[in-house]
Amino acid sequence: MAKIVVALGGNALGNSPSEQLNLVKSTAASLVNLITLGHQIVISHGNGPQVGAINLGMNFAAEHGQNAAFPLPECGAMSQGYIGYHLQQSLENELRAQQMKQQVVSLVTQVVVDSQDPAFMKPTKPVGAFYSQQQAQKIAADKGYTFIEDAGRGYRQVVASPIPQSIVELNSINQLIESGAVVIACGGGGIPVVQQDNGWQGVPAVIDKDRSSALLAANLKADQLIILTAVDQVYLNYNQPNQQALSQLTVSQAQQYIQEKQFAPGSMLPKIEACLDFVQSGPHRTALITSLAHLDKALAHQTGTILQQEETQK
Repeated sequence: MAKIVVALGGNALGNSPSEQLNLVKSTAASLVNLITLGHQIVISHGNGPQVGAINLGMNFAAEHGQNAAFPLPECGAMSQGYIGYHLQQSLENELRAQQMKQQVVSLVTQVVVDSQDPAFMKPTKPVGAFYSQQQAQKIAADKGYTFIEDAGRGYRQVVASPIPQSIVELNSINQLIESGAVVIACGGGGIPVVQQDNGWQGVPAVIDKDRSSALLAANLKADQLIILTAVDQVYLNYNQPNQQALSQLTVSQAQQYIQEKQFAPGSMLPKIEACLDFVQSGPHRTALITSLAHLDKALAHQTGTILQQEETQK
C-alpha cells in the first residue's frame, strides 16, 4: 500500500457552489478508485477562484454597509471549509456507495511562512475572477489591488505567494491518517501565518498549493505526490509545432529543462518545482503530473509524467 498526497487544482472545482458540487462528484469517484486499489490518500486542493470570489464578495458587502471587511487569511479559511465540505461529502457518498467505511475529514490548516519572504514585495499569485483590462484598471484604482494579464484569459488580481516553511497542524493530520481517515488538508496551500511574540498571525497572501502539497507529502513520508492539472502530461515546447510529450523526467532532466525555460512560470513551472522538492526529500519518492480525467490511464502508465530520482528510472 502506498501513501499518496493528491493535489487538486482550484480551477477544476468550478465557479459556483452548484458547479463545484457537480464537478467534485466525478472527482470523488477517481479518488476513491485510488483507495480501492489499496492506497492511503491525503487530499489537498487549490482555491484561487474561490478565495478571490469570497474576498471580493465580502469587500463588496463591507463597502455597502452589510458587514465588516474580511482579510484574505479569513477568506482563505472560508474557502477551505467550503471546498472541503463539498469534497468530503462527495467522497463519503462514493465510499458508502462502494460499501467502504473510511471517514473523511477536512482540516482547516495553517501553514507557516517567513515574514521576510521577498514574495511580499512582489505579488504574483492569481486569485479570483478574470476581468477585462478596463475592469481591472478600475478595481485597481478603487481598491489598490495589483492585476496581471493571465495566459490570454483576461486580468486577475495577484497577491504575495511566499514559500511554505512548516504545517502547524501536521501532528493532527498524522493522527487522523493513523486512525484510518481520509484527510483533506492544506486547502488552497494553507492559511499563511507568521510567528509573532504572542503566537501565530495570518498574513494577506496565498501559498502555492503545489508547494504546500509537496511539503505535506514530504512531512508525511508519502510515497508519491500526484498533481492534477489541466493537461494530461508535461510537454516540451508546449503548444508549438514541435511539442513533445514527456512520460518520465529525472531530477537532472527537469532541472535542465527549467534552465532552458521550457515551463511557464505561471502554470507548469511551480508544479515541476514542487515535484522536485518532494522527489528529493527522501529515497524512492516519485511524483506524477496528469489531469483528473486521465488519472486512471496515468496510474496504468498510459499517460502522465513521472518525476523521479535518477537511480529509480528504468
